[in-house]
Amino acid sequence: MKLPKYVQAWVDRRDDRAYYYLRRRGFPRVHLPGLPWSPRFMAAYEAAMSGPRTAIGAGRIKPGSVAAVVAEYFDSQQFFASKSAGTQRMRRGILERFRAAYGDRPFAQLPAEWIEALLDAKPPHAARSWLVTLRSLCQFAVKRKWLRADPTANIKLCAIKGDGFHTWSDDEIARYEAYYPIGSKPRLALALLFYTVQRRGDVVRMGRQHIRDTPAGPVLYVK
Repeated sequence: MKLPKYVQAWVDRRDDRAYYYLRRRGFPRVHLPGLPWSPRFMAAYEAAMSGPRTAIGAGRIKPGSVAAVVAEYFDSQQFFASKSAGTQRMRRGILERFRAAYGDRPFAQLPAEWIEALLDAKPPHAARSWLVTLRSLCQFAVKRKWLRADPTANIKLCAIKGDGFHTWSDDEIARYEAYYPIGSKPRLALALLFYTVQRRGDVVRMGRQHIRDTPAGPVLYVK
């Protein structure tokens, strides 16, 4: 199906659902609800097309600055389509804080030592998320010629030591089930994890598309 001009589709790998965005250079990215060409979709499309030209950071950031590179990254296909919606939200939050604190600095003049010091000032799990996010940003900057080399390439964080995940007892499971009734999302999450014996990464992808009708009744089928 041909999409309207400037419209791009993104498919969430978790549930195979398509999302549509208006991506027009010099304008903010806009999510378009509904199916392409439907009345609801076209109303949002027309409103977005007639909106003001307000590119992210337009008129207030210097080319080559941290703020400029972050804004360009947010508007790139690398950020838009390569990760899940949850990962995008996490990285956007980190980079918005990074941009707010250091947006005026020249991006090409952020040495590895400075980034390491920034990471050292954060808790272990937060530091790991920041490193992954900044590494993706720096790799993008190398592709766009804002950097000659990735300053995060050789940064390694110490392994996070822990005792692992606590295995719930029968009493803890019973108390959880007593607190969350059948039909609630927390109860559904427990049921999928406990009774399907699937990995967490597989459970979060389960959906109606995995239900199959059989002579004995509906069953959940996961490859």
